[in-house]
Amino acid sequence: MATKQLQIDIISDVMCPWCIVGYRRLEQALSQFNDLDVNIQWHPFELNPKMGPEGQHLGEHIAEKYGSTPEQSAQNRQRLTQMGADLGFEFNFSDSSRIYNTLQAHQLLYWAAESGKQTELKLALFSSYFTEQKNPDDIEVLIEAAAQVGLDTNEARAVLTDKRFEAAVKEEEQLWIGRGIQAVPAIVFNQQYLISGAQEPATIAELITKLTTEEA
Repeated sequence: MATKQLQIDIISDVMCPWCIVGYRRLEQALSQFNDLDVNIQWHPFELNPKMGPEGQHLGEHIAEKYGSTPEQSAQNRQRLTQMGADLGFEFNFSDSSRIYNTLQAHQLLYWAAESGKQTELKLALFSSYFTEQKNPDDIEVLIEAAAQVGLDTNEARAVLTDKRFEAAVKEEEQLWIGRGIQAVPAIVFNQQYLISGAQEPATIAELITKLTTEEA
């Protein structure tokens, strides 16, 4: 049986808890298929492009942006924590959790694609932020994540210092916004089928089956 090709483009932000939930569910769906050659590419989306370098208290941010009460916010965090645990990912929200700008993180991810390390770096950044509560707008935190996945730390520092990919990242963000992406995660299969949000593995598997059957 010939191996089938599947291109998956994931538009997401390191700040987005539903993005790691969505990715883990995607992994579960893909595990049901043995004859797929899957290529995953991550694309930038900033949930808070105007966020300053100091970030903002998570509870305050959620209240301002979504109108959530502290009780609703706590319930949502508890729900996400349980969801993450079920998927093998550890969310460690706390009363001091903060939300940050991610433009620098996206520049590092853009560079990591050249080495085939983009997914590894993305997962390292999710863990750094959600599990370890580190600031992904801090160059040292980003370089630490790069080192964890075997990327050259000197080059990583240079990329972040000279901002060689900043314009390209911003251009790509606008490209996806122009295509109608307003929330993440947004997962595009074979450049034609979009799944929005962190859908259940069965829903994703159904689409993959449809795609691979059409190609047969």
